[in-house]
Amino acid sequence: MREILGDLQRWRRQGRRVALARVVDLEGSGPRLPGAAMAVAEDGEVAGSVSGGCVEGAVVTEALDVLATGDRRMVTFGYSDDEAFAVGLTCGGTIHLFLEPLDW
Repeated sequence: MREILGDLQRWRRQGRRVALARVVDLEGSGPRLPGAAMAVAEDGEVAGSVSGGCVEGAVVTEALDVLATGDRRMVTFGYSDDEAFAVGLTCGGTIHLFLEPLDW
């Protein structure tokens, strides 16, 4: 979370709307532990990481939808280790994320 504070402060000064995604649970292997965070500004700019790249694009899509609807949500992304390796991902396992619009 600390790694994205500078970007969050800048976006707040600029009056930008932001969604925050946080890892809340992990099953199996994964590159980021619970507590890892990623912020997405309304224009798609990203700070931080929740998966080391495996699902970041899908998380951006979910975050922009959270900004559009204002709804908080849990989302889950997962691959078995074999499936992940087959499609060229370095991580398997399942991550559970909580996404919410950031209320300044």
